[in-house]
Amino acid sequence: MPRLLQDTLLATVARYPNQTALIAGDVRMSYCEVTHYACRLAHALRAHGVGRGDRVAIFMNNSWQCAASIYGVLLAGGVFVAVNAQTKTDKLAFILRDSGTRVLLSEQHLERVFGSVAEQMPTLRILCSSESKILPLGVENLDDAVANMPSTPPPQQSITLDLAALIYTSGTTGEPKGVMHSHQSLLFVLNSINEYLGFTQDDRLFSALPLNFGYGLFQWFSTVCAGATLVLERSFAYPGQVFKRMQDEAVTCFASVPTVFAMMLAHDAQQPLHFPSVRLLTNAAAALPAEFIPGIRRLFPQASLYKMYGQTECIRCAYLNPALAEIKLESVGCAIPGTELLLLDEAGRVVLQGKVGNLHVRGPHLMRGYWNQPEKTAEVLVPGLLPGEFMLKSGDLFRQDPDGDFYFVARSDEIIKSRGEKVSPAEVENAIYSLPAVLEVVVAGVPDALLGEAVCAFVAARAGQNLSVQEIKRICSERLENHMVPKHVLLLSELPRTINGKLSRKLIMEQCATLLAELI
Repeated sequence: MPRLLQDTLLATVARYPNQTALIAGDVRMSYCEVTHYACRLAHALRAHGVGRGDRVAIFMNNSWQCAASIYGVLLAGGVFVAVNAQTKTDKLAFILRDSGTRVLLSEQHLERVFGSVAEQMPTLRILCSSESKILPLGVENLDDAVANMPSTPPPQQSITLDLAALIYTSGTTGEPKGVMHSHQSLLFVLNSINEYLGFTQDDRLFSALPLNFGYGLFQWFSTVCAGATLVLERSFAYPGQVFKRMQDEAVTCFASVPTVFAMMLAHDAQQPLHFPSVRLLTNAAAALPAEFIPGIRRLFPQASLYKMYGQTECIRCAYLNPALAEIKLESVGCAIPGTELLLLDEAGRVVLQGKVGNLHVRGPHLMRGYWNQPEKTAEVLVPGLLPGEFMLKSGDLFRQDPDGDFYFVARSDEIIKSRGEKVSPAEVENAIYSLPAVLEVVVAGVPDALLGEAVCAFVAARAGQNLSVQEIKRICSERLENHMVPKHVLLLSELPRTINGKLSRKLIMEQCATLLAELI
């Protein structure tokens, strides 16, 4: 039984050495090839002073090297810190300093970002993948460093309680927080996810989600655990090429977020898409609008749809049985296997069925805390209902139906209080999504002298589609109570997202500050 995360790779390569593990661009790698590279990197890191518990940052695009390097760091006994390749200099510098990173693994085209950081951190060792032999002073060639190293695993000293990863949050609410996950927490949630999704060796998973993002990272971990194949794309920057790759590779499992599903449906309206080989769809990171489901069914006629909910602090919390996807349109389902979900009020009491409460999570998949931030850790890892345990206070408001399935209501800090009434942004967004011309929508509260807060909708239309403010207000009036109808509607060409592809209320409010000032 695997005790360390890297044990899943070693177990799989022993069973299926020649099975294709990874397809990234033109590169195809077997489990044997991935393992050999990871082992050589592990030895190289040990030679550069990396020991048990030392942090190693991986600042790379979604690529075979990024994926294999994660296991290389683990085999070295280190803690991997995956950083999105779109991260800018200031944030990268913060992450490297905050985590106490010992070695940075990167690519030459990202030198424009890490170059100035290296000057500020003279003790940081940088290994950079490059075809050129000319690298900046103090930067070593990663490919040369691993070339002559042994392709067998170095001796392992870690135990399951040791840290395996620091996963930094997107930082849209201030400085990013490093979420500490042990081998134990990641292995538990990995086994739980693979149990309910049922991946097999025959599956070909597809992902364009960043590997620094929990949802994207677990596409790779799940692939390795099952002995399957991952088709890894850098992004959806060229959707037509991505969709062709999915068809050509006959992918069987597709992981995505609502933004990408919206993109696919918009593309389908202009140029029909069809993915008959896909048997399993997953959605996480944000609620999937019910209005998307008929179109998704048309694109993926053979697929079971799993709607899921999670947070970086525990990776995954809930999933909905796919048989209920079109019955419980707004539900995220029940707790993942081996865990429990509770709804509590502000006094810590269990709320009555049907009432709204703050979601609390119990299970071995909880983070160890936020790196170097004990006060913030204490705000979310709270004493449990049973003696001696802690629960994760998610900060999200949910309700539960008689079957035990959960429904997202809002972030506790996103509830809009207008006219003395509470307004759920998600409920208003769902009403606006019912308009076929709507591509994306985010609803937020803005200060209002009479209402306290006024409901404001930021809406982007599908390409070539006409959409009016009056039409949006009309559909809201038809579907919602009066106090929930947006007072303000701003039509935008596109909505801002974080580097992980999530829509962000904070970014939208910041970028639309001038327009909002004219309204308020």
